[in-house]
Amino acid sequence: MLKELGFQKGVNLGGWFSQCDYSEDRLNNFITEADFEKIAALGFDHVRIPIDYNVIQNADHTMNESGLKRIDAALALCDKYCLRAVLDLHKTPGYSFDAGEKEAGFFESESYQERFYDIWETLAEWFGGMSDRVAFELLNEVTEACFLPAWKRISRECVRRIRCFTPDTIILLGSYNWNSARTVPELDSPYDDKMVYNFHFYEPHAFTHQGAYWMPELQDKRCAYADCGASEAWFEDFLAPAIKKAEEEHCELYCGEFGVIDVVPPEEAVKWFRDLHKVFARHGIAHAMWSWKQMDFGLIDERMDGVRDELLTLL
Repeated sequence: MLKELGFQKGVNLGGWFSQCDYSEDRLNNFITEADFEKIAALGFDHVRIPIDYNVIQNADHTMNESGLKRIDAALALCDKYCLRAVLDLHKTPGYSFDAGEKEAGFFESESYQERFYDIWETLAEWFGGMSDRVAFELLNEVTEACFLPAWKRISRECVRRIRCFTPDTIILLGSYNWNSARTVPELDSPYDDKMVYNFHFYEPHAFTHQGAYWMPELQDKRCAYADCGASEAWFEDFLAPAIKKAEEEHCELYCGEFGVIDVVPPEEAVKWFRDLHKVFARHGIAHAMWSWKQMDFGLIDERMDGVRDELLTLL
């Protein structure tokens, strides 16, 4: 399904409509047409576009038409450069994967949940006619296991409402523990035949997030790839339960984020990418690396100049 539609090798446009200051300068200039042109030239077939709710929904809960038109413009550039797109709701009223955002209450609040449904009904109405080239990702990284029962109920209702506008758009659904592959088996069977199981992959964190300023336990840690315990076989074992669940449910898998922090020497990062991608390729797992530029993981950042060509052959 994903492969047939042209979703196989993607990159995230993190920090554009999400995890930013929402200034006009940021929204207008962080990603431009030149980025889309280069993404296509480097061989990517799709982009994942993280979007925070406040870019497209006003404080009074009405939809922000200017924000929707920004997505329109991004998708027009995708069309121009023959790219597909995943629209990812990265933050919703009452919930963010990042505790620093001070969003809380989504899984308990019917009011927040209705705002979530309103967002997706609007996105489905605006973009559902692009089901041959646009997919929907309901929510970025549910964190705690205690949220899963509510998330199953909310996601099922959200899909029902989306389907009133677009019966054919692919919908990506992740589990908890920051969308861990290990928790995919705890998801219900797909709600329909256009659903895809979604996970993110930054394992082992001791390698991919070493030195991360937002993770106190790793701020002072440094780890070479050879010493972190990972390998192609380790990745295969880690992903095996998710792969098995997908096979049993006749459902595809998609990895919406994976990457290595810019603290890691690029030559070391390439080793991680090489082994992980062997597993992705073996099982036909479509994917989008994090992230295109900056955001502590940027592919086109200057530090990657010496290994970028090699890395692109691995993705």
